[in-house]
Amino acid sequence: MILLLGGTSDTAPIATRLARAGMRVLVSLATDVPLETGAGLYPGIEERSGPLDPESMASLVREKGISLIVDATHPYAVSIRETARAAARRLKVPYLTYVRPAGVAHAAESDSILYAAGHEDAARIAFSFGRPVLLTTGSRNLAPYAREAKSAQARLAVRVLPHASSLQACRALDIPEENIVAGRGPFSLETNRETIRKFGIGVLVTKDSGAAGGVGAKIEAARREGCRVVIVNRPEISPEISKEGYFESIPEICDYIMSLADC
Repeated sequence: MILLLGGTSDTAPIATRLARAGMRVLVSLATDVPLETGAGLYPGIEERSGPLDPESMASLVREKGISLIVDATHPYAVSIRETARAAARRLKVPYLTYVRPAGVAHAAESDSILYAAGHEDAARIAFSFGRPVLLTTGSRNLAPYAREAKSAQARLAVRVLPHASSLQACRALDIPEENIVAGRGPFSLETNRETIRKFGIGVLVTKDSGAAGGVGAKIEAARREGCRVVIVNRPEISPEISKEGYFESIPEICDYIMSLADC
């Protein structure tokens, strides 16, 4: 059985390709937010949810007889990637990584598009203009933005998953309910424009989640509405991961997996 670590829109295409080839796939999701995975449509696909630490992942691998770990989590999910690699090394199970291609060509900074090394840097840049900020990077790194918003006395609007933990994270930082947009992306160009107009946004903060993550629609919406964009740079992929089996194409990683005999 293959353990597929998912959570993005790439999950279902990978799982269903493998299931159609007769392989058994256990899709693991970090949360119970509904996501199409192919489970229920293909008998070879199972699904489980909940975070995994090194011990629980190792237990899952042993319990399910996992013969291959495929990491197709979010490009910014550094922690789970390291957890999966550690479990694979410990149990001597092959490990492959799929990272969707970047959606933004890293061009020179301009007045409208700026890049940030991380969330602390992005928050500082975003609120330096004294304008309302729309944060579209989820609920895991809210603190620096809430802090900078308070310091700058500027409005912070956040778009997060419609999940109790995401909403609780917002409330814990005193983000007003009226400034919270709950929904699962990717969002259309017009939806992004409507959100920008609704809150009078001057700066939009995003990750480069790739074309499938809707980053292009965010940037275009910001351009049409005349607001700046701050892009949090992607974490670097370690040389070790690149050597172990690194893919940026769903057909390529699936073809490679199908070439293996014992999955």
